Amino acid sequence: MNKTLALVLPLLLTFNLLFAGSNDTNQSTLTSKTIKNVAATPKAEGFTVVWGLDYKAYSQLKNENYSISIKYNTKIGAKRFKDGYKDVSWNVINNIPLDSTSYTISALAEEKTYVYKVGITKNDVTQWSDKYSVTTKRGWGVFRFFILIGSLGLFIYGMKVMSEGLQQAAGSKLRNLLGSITSNRVKGVLTGFGITSVVQSSSVTTVMTVSFVNAGLLTLVQSAGVMMGANIGTTITGWIINIFGFKVSIGSYALIFIALGAPLLFFARQKIKAWASAIIGFAILFMGLGFLKDAVPELGPNSALVEFFVEYKNIPIVSTLIFVLLGALVTIIVQSSSAAMALTMTLVASGIIPFEISAAMILGENIGTTITAELASTVGNVHAKRSARIHSLFNIVGVTWAIFLFPFILDAIKHFMITIGAGNPFDNPTEYANTGLAIFHTTFNLLNVLLLIWFVPNLVRIAERTVKSKGAQDEEFHLDYIGSGYMSTPDLSLLEAKKEIAKFGEITSRMSRFSRSLLFEKNRKKQKKLHERIAKYEEITDRVEIEVANYLNKISEGELSGDTAIRIRGMNSIVNDLERIGDIYYQMSKTLERKSSEKIWFTPEQRNNLASMFDLVDKAFKIMIDNLQKHSGTVTMDEAREIENAINMKRDDLRKDYLDNLSQSDELHLRGGLIYNDMFASLEKVGDHIINVTEGVIGKV
Repeated sequence: MNKTLALVLPLLLTFNLLFAGSNDTNQSTLTSKTIKNVAATPKAEGFTVVWGLDYKAYSQLKNENYSISIKYNTKIGAKRFKDGYKDVSWNVINNIPLDSTSYTISALAEEKTYVYKVGITKNDVTQWSDKYSVTTKRGWGVFRFFILIGSLGLFIYGMKVMSEGLQQAAGSKLRNLLGSITSNRVKGVLTGFGITSVVQSSSVTTVMTVSFVNAGLLTLVQSAGVMMGANIGTTITGWIINIFGFKVSIGSYALIFIALGAPLLFFARQKIKAWASAIIGFAILFMGLGFLKDAVPELGPNSALVEFFVEYKNIPIVSTLIFVLLGALVTIIVQSSSAAMALTMTLVASGIIPFEISAAMILGENIGTTITAELASTVGNVHAKRSARIHSLFNIVGVTWAIFLFPFILDAIKHFMITIGAGNPFDNPTEYANTGLAIFHTTFNLLNVLLLIWFVPNLVRIAERTVKSKGAQDEEFHLDYIGSGYMSTPDLSLLEAKKEIAKFGEITSRMSRFSRSLLFEKNRKKQKKLHERIAKYEEITDRVEIEVANYLNKISEGELSGDTAIRIRGMNSIVNDLERIGDIYYQMSKTLERKSSEKIWFTPEQRNNLASMFDLVDKAFKIMIDNLQKHSGTVTMDEAREIENAINMKRDDLRKDYLDNLSQSDELHLRGGLIYNDMFASLEKVGDHIINVTEGVIGKV
């Protein structure tokens, strides 16, 4: 009997297990065949577990009342539990609905590694998956805030390095591009678009434009066209961020770009080094964008910030205006519309702000970016201030009409994106909103340019009325604030210096005309005014020489090409010669003042001879100013040498006649003769400095 039971009992148990297996899902196969693709996404002080279930087994598991369970522990705690410590245990979450595919665990330690398992449970019996691990992120606080600011700073720094590298690589081309601007508004728009597309910064273009207006390189009408084009050019930045920052994560390959660019830094050629900076800056920019995406706080749909945006987004016009002001404020704070746009795109991609709010912030960023040009113009003359004001008016007028048409523009963009298969930015902002923002930014700026390009004269008139001149001194183009804007590229900086030096030449030529008038003026009051004017101009020449020299020295602090170094040496020589011309005319005026006070007179012949000498010098001045305004490669010495020879010959003739008549002069005529001799000798020295200026233009110093 006992032997029979010993044989039959195992058979009965086996039969019972098989029978049970026929009525219930075989638990031994649940983990390997049913639970799939287990993974976790780290969160701030938590993580989200995701999994999948086999579709064929799902219905049977549902009918048999199975549920999902998750157990987790710190990595150290799991090890201690395995080693048999009784003071530790696994945290278990039960009764998760079977149709769930994710579960978020929160309120955990920050930056700590956890291990977890996913299981299928019935009647307190669970079949667990393999063990996986995940590391939580640091919670939002002061530390994370500084990480956010640092990420934004890295993005801005990368943009700066890339922009400067591109400027240096294409410096001469940009110079030629700027030189081709005419009063044609369309050509100005294309120029502004081209420069901004190359340097990837509208702020660089607008500040550069304000600086050129300050130096007299551009008129207000020309500057308006350039700034309009810059607004279109800056929209390319949004497309680059959208494609390479969100569609394709180029930040993952940033170190590869740096590896390609770093060796180029050791080349001798300046242009290769410039391209190295552009490549490395490009990589740093997207590294910063990657950090920025990770640093933005992860907020659920019920968070206070998200609820704020959702609550206020549907108030017509008012809500748009609020978020336009918010976008402008962000741009003013970070001083970069590109950085503000990157932050906006990151927030909308994270689901924190809806598409329509981000579009309104983009409008505000167009206003905020004008503060850069306004700040650059504060130290400039009245023309620079008016140029910055035109830029502000252009953007403010554009944003104003866009606010009123805002719903219609967004609706048109939605239909356009759906038509081309780019998705609906309203229904799925985390996926499609950034493409919609890039389209919106480009569309707005294109429409604004097409609308306002016909009203440039009106914008100029408004700028002239709202920015009043402080007097003649404010109207004059001086060098006092040259280069106050962003001018990191020597080739572009030399444009300002070249134009200012040409104006310096005109100042000295005016001193020649004042001195000639003083020679023939008999009215004492008018003589006094001429003396004061010459003295004032001499002070200007002294100041201009020092400030141009300082500006050129600042340019020389960077790495220069051989051609640029020669040009800078030539410019330094030119300003020195022009300052010496100012000194000579001042000394001539003092000599004529003494002559008048001592009642010494020139003979009519002496006056005519000096007038002939002034004629030759004035002709030399005209040739010199023409050469200062030309491209150095087109300047020749022929005309300059010809007029210099004529001045020398005239001086020799006057000296010979003076010496021949010296023995026949009385004391009064002798004293007049000495002053006369001093005058034509001084004019000959002016001629020497004038020829030196032309030699400086061609680099012969």
